[in-house]
Amino acid sequence: MSLAEQQCEACRADAPKVSDEELAALIREIPEWTPEVRDGVMQLERVYKFRNFKQALAFSNSVGEIAEEVGHHPALLTEWGKVTVTWWSHEMGGLHRNDFIMAARTDSVFNAR
Repeated sequence: MSLAEQQCEACRADAPKVSDEELAALIREIPEWTPEVRDGVMQLERVYKFRNFKQALAFSNSVGEIAEEVGHHPALLTEWGKVTVTWWSHEMGGLHRNDFIMAARTDSVFNAR
């Protein structure tokens, strides 16, 4: 079963963060995403390119819809011709398997347009 097909689980502040071994395995399934550390918090980030602002905004709205479905929300930076999407689990201050699932679903939204 692909990451995009997996179900997100309820995540609490004390949930275990993805280990280094899990990170190495999961990132292979979403190779265009980059792990970034900001203010000591590991996050997943990808920049998507578009022909114009209207397409970028429509994509941002679609990502917002899938985020609302599971109650897990990314940072979205929408600009002319590109959208930067950043996933991390805010309540636990790092990466959870849910972030990888949602990154894969974000890729699916992009590929379906």
